[in-house]
Amino acid sequence: MDGVSTWLVVSLSGLENRTLDRCAEFAAELRCRGVPLTLLVAPRPERAEPPRPDSPVQRWVRGRVADGDAIALHGFEHSVPADGLLPRLVTGRGAEFATLPAHEAGLRLIAALATVERLGLRVETFVPPRWLASPGTLSALRHHGFTVCADGTAVHELDAGLVHRARVHSFGSGERGEVRRCRSLVSRVGRTVRRDLPVRLAVDAADLQRPLPGRAVLDAVDLALEQGAVPRSYDDFASRVPRPRGAEPSGNVAVNIDPLSR
Repeated sequence: MDGVSTWLVVSLSGLENRTLDRCAEFAAELRCRGVPLTLLVAPRPERAEPPRPDSPVQRWVRGRVADGDAIALHGFEHSVPADGLLPRLVTGRGAEFATLPAHEAGLRLIAALATVERLGLRVETFVPPRWLASPGTLSALRHHGFTVCADGTAVHELDAGLVHRARVHSFGSGERGEVRRCRSLVSRVGRTVRRDLPVRLAVDAADLQRPLPGRAVLDAVDLALEQGAVPRSYDDFASRVPRPRGAEPSGNVAVNIDPLSR
């Protein structure tokens, strides 16, 4: 972006009342480091009662956005607790936008946007559940005014037609042992930034509830910053006319990707 090849984006999903205190501590740690958060918002379907706009989660999200953090729509069919807005991904049902045609994706986006607007939030960035988006979803996103889509292997500038190649790093569920997973995350981030490549960290609020994963995420952030990565949010990718270094025309990029281990 703007000639910068190494940047750092940190996203946070799974926000609920029970995880709110730890998420607030994590956000404060990132703020001290000058790193914005992108909060992944997944509203409930219309058949369920929408979250109350005055809930602690909602007040905190609006406060973070007012202070410079970003939000991204993160699907619409997640199962959530009664007081939650940002649920954890649901295995099996999670990849709801992976194969949708444009019309069906558009219907879900319309419903999700209506719910988000009732909560007093505005969103133009989309992060598909399980980090998988179909070509039809990208088409629907453009039609409904979204400017950015971040999937598992790239960040798409929908208006400019540019794609920034960068794989998401998270705690892999296939790796045995918490200590090993923490070391693996920091090691992968270190290798990425040493190669002068962008770093994308996907954090689940449930991971922050345990000391080792929470420390590992901050260690990975510190490592990326020490190596010169520039902090960004996904909103920073909106509508770039000059072609940034490391970007390529979206017409040359396959959108469907293999699921990432989580």
